[in-house]
Amino acid sequence: MDVVVAGSHGLIGSALVADLVTRGHGVRRLVRRGAESSGAAEAAAPSGVRHVPWDPRTGELDPAALDGADAVVNLAGAGIGDHRWTPAYKQKLLGSRTTTTSLLARTIARLDGPPVLVNASAVGAYGDRGDEVLTEASTRGDDFLAGLVKAWENATAPAADAGARVVWLRSGIVLAPSGGALGRLLPLLRLGVGGPLGSGRQWWSWITLTDEVAAIRHVIGADVRGPVNAVAPEPTTNRDLTRALAQALYRPAVLKVPKFALRIALGQFAGDLVASQRVVPAVLSRTGFTWTHAAPEEAARWVVAR
Repeated sequence: MDVVVAGSHGLIGSALVADLVTRGHGVRRLVRRGAESSGAAEAAAPSGVRHVPWDPRTGELDPAALDGADAVVNLAGAGIGDHRWTPAYKQKLLGSRTTTTSLLARTIARLDGPPVLVNASAVGAYGDRGDEVLTEASTRGDDFLAGLVKAWENATAPAADAGARVVWLRSGIVLAPSGGALGRLLPLLRLGVGGPLGSGRQWWSWITLTDEVAAIRHVIGADVRGPVNAVAPEPTTNRDLTRALAQALYRPAVLKVPKFALRIALGQFAGDLVASQRVVPAVLSRTGFTWTHAAPEEAARWVVAR
């Protein structure tokens, strides 16, 4: 198949492109005008990968860039945990998602036989829900991240209205050996000075990078649309996930990081780290998806062995 990928240089995008190329699929990477779309970058691209210029800020995207593709995977957006949530950065988080998504959706709507649009989203859609089990049918939350996700998903409307199949991939915490949610936690655990965040009793719905990429491939081919929870079938508490990682490293994990310290260090983002979201993957399970890392202990061993 032929897949267009936006946000292809992030943690998930890079892994997805490599996976698709390894499997013999064609990839078109949407890249901003400049160094990444230069002739040198094009020449350095792996076989089967083309660089296609676009500029979401100016609305520049040639429909021919998407024409004939089987799927468009949109992973673009500023990092949730990259900076403190100042009013300016919160606007950047919103704009970087809605601007890119809207441009892709409008462009897809202009095509005959539009490709499926797999649009990144997040389990933040559900808000802080304690021990409640959450499926794709659950109601939305009412905090900042839930509002962000709602606007992000709504930006896909032009494509859906034009008859394209649109999937909102509501990802949980993506576990990887480097980067992502564990980028700051793993080094501390390796030194034996890490531990649960806040009370540690909050539910963390997670997925390994391997299964995240596999889930994207799955929803491209499966007859699904709307929200799809990209999480492992076993949500776990922050305390138990931290313990599993520490045990895989043969290190203790007893030093709790209190909520007030997280608030001082991270600002409003700290609230997301201690929010409880017990999300289950009802759609993936129903459509026959198979996880490589279904349990937290399996995920922990994979993460530390890489």
